Amino acid sequence: GIRLLLHGLCSNTTVKSLDLKGNNLRSMGAEALGKLLRQNKSIRSLTLEWNSLGMWEEGFSFFCQGLRANNFLQRLDLRNNQINHQGAGELAMALAQNTSLQELDLRWNNIGLLGGRALLNCLHSNKTLKRLELAGNNVPGDILKAVEQALDHNQDREVILSEAQNQVNILSKEVLSLKDEKNKQFMDFMDTVDKQKEERARSEKMSAARVSQLQEALDEQYSIMNSLKTKLQMTEAALALSEQKVHNLGELLNAMKQEQNCVAECHFRELQQQKQEGADREGRLLHDLSAASEKNLLLRNQVDELERKCKVQQDQLYQLKQDLTNTTAELKLRAVEAEERLEMEKRRFKQSLEDMESLRIKEVGRMTQHMEASERSMHNRIQSLEAIRISLEEELSQVKAAALTERGQAEEELIKVRSQARLEEQQRLEHLEEKLRLMTESRDEAQNCCLKQKEMVAEAQAKAKQLSLYADGLKRRLGELQQDLDSKEEEKVTELNKVKVELQEQIGHLEAERAAQDGLREKIAALERQLKALSSNHREALLDKEGEISLLLEKLRMKEAEISRLREEEAQRASFLQNAIMAYVQGSPLGTHSSRK
Repeated sequence: GIRLLLHGLCSNTTVKSLDLKGNNLRSMGAEALGKLLRQNKSIRSLTLEWNSLGMWEEGFSFFCQGLRANNFLQRLDLRNNQINHQGAGELAMALAQNTSLQELDLRWNNIGLLGGRALLNCLHSNKTLKRLELAGNNVPGDILKAVEQALDHNQDREVILSEAQNQVNILSKEVLSLKDEKNKQFMDFMDTVDKQKEERARSEKMSAARVSQLQEALDEQYSIMNSLKTKLQMTEAALALSEQKVHNLGELLNAMKQEQNCVAECHFRELQQQKQEGADREGRLLHDLSAASEKNLLLRNQVDELERKCKVQQDQLYQLKQDLTNTTAELKLRAVEAEERLEMEKRRFKQSLEDMESLRIKEVGRMTQHMEASERSMHNRIQSLEAIRISLEEELSQVKAAALTERGQAEEELIKVRSQARLEEQQRLEHLEEKLRLMTESRDEAQNCCLKQKEMVAEAQAKAKQLSLYADGLKRRLGELQQDLDSKEEEKVTELNKVKVELQEQIGHLEAERAAQDGLREKIAALERQLKALSSNHREALLDKEGEISLLLEKLRMKEAEISRLREEEAQRASFLQNAIMAYVQGSPLGTHSSRK
């Protein structure tokens, strides 16, 4: 029945908890459970209390193999399952590779000393198990204490990992928000640039229309100038004045070009200074990183030396603990005090973490303010360049208006003088056209320079953003390294202080108790001899009990074989009786009577 039930649950995806308490599961049930644990991915809690899984080693090994392959089960109850030290060893091998089980209940089994040691050794590699119940298993007290310490260490480790993950999530959210703000600012800047480009295109179209109008007017003037030949002296004076004005305008344009070149050089120098500052910062950060790595190496060496010293001291303490079995009460008091100190150190560590978090938030605010100030300065420079461009365009429009007025005056004077200056006027008009072409070319060059300067400003902004992002990444790395170093240093200092305090207290107590221990050592030796004799007797009794258990198991198997044989014989007898009854019912009464006689 259990095989059919578990075969159906292998492909189930909705059952989260399974309770099979008190169902007399044996070897076949253990194999079916191992197959279920290999294939099922939804069960989180499994209760197997009051069964006999540990009596059959092969079936329990299949169950442990399934538990080793399972990465979804979180709670397992194996109370009162007759698990011995060999079964505990198989279970420890499974737990060494399992990464999901958090609670395991093994109360009221027969694990013993060897099984307890195997489970303790598996806890060095298993970091997920939080609760392990071993009451009623004849496990020594020191092993139980070591198991509790390992489980506490796993719980503390999970708490620290969860806090670190929360901090990482908070930092990632802040980084994403900063990126979104920067992207919004960049998109706004691009919108303003597009608007400026559209306005510039409109102004170019307007200027092209004006140039076409001027060209038409010039064509009309050319047709009118063919009939003008008089008053050359007046026209020459007017043309000389116009040439002087054009020369002055050219000088103004050259001065504006020089100013634009100076502004571009200043921008280029500022960009170079920013690059040099970024390179200096990178060099400083790399130097700080190298120094931090060297400090890490030195601290690791110191940690290794301290661990060696701690191991030596632990060996000495272990020997002293074996000698001082009667002083358990004082050690318990010391353990309570040590737990209180640990809680105090944990509070201090949390407070230091909060201080570091506040400092990091202040640094991020300062960097954002710096970036906003730099962006404002760049926007102000762009606005100043736009103002300069607008002023240049206004001056060009004024010059064009003055030229138009002067041309109107010249046309009125040329209307009066139509007879003598066709050839000379044609030459002078060509000269004027060349000057106008030069003016338009200079205007186009100024516009191109403005575009190049804007492109350089955009490139400088992009480089500044890249440098700021790189500096932020380096600062984060430095902050993480500094936090790791601080946490390691604090842990080392706390451990050293604890070890020093414990050693000083133990030395004082040992010196005070050394005189009393000399008399106790003889008693301890006598007690050890008695314990050795009792342990040898206990081992012999255990061996005898194991032999008796094996004999009982063999008797149980024989009885089960006899029961199965009797069932088969009863089935055969029932079939014979059924055949006889059928023959009696089908045959005649005389024939049946003679056959019975």
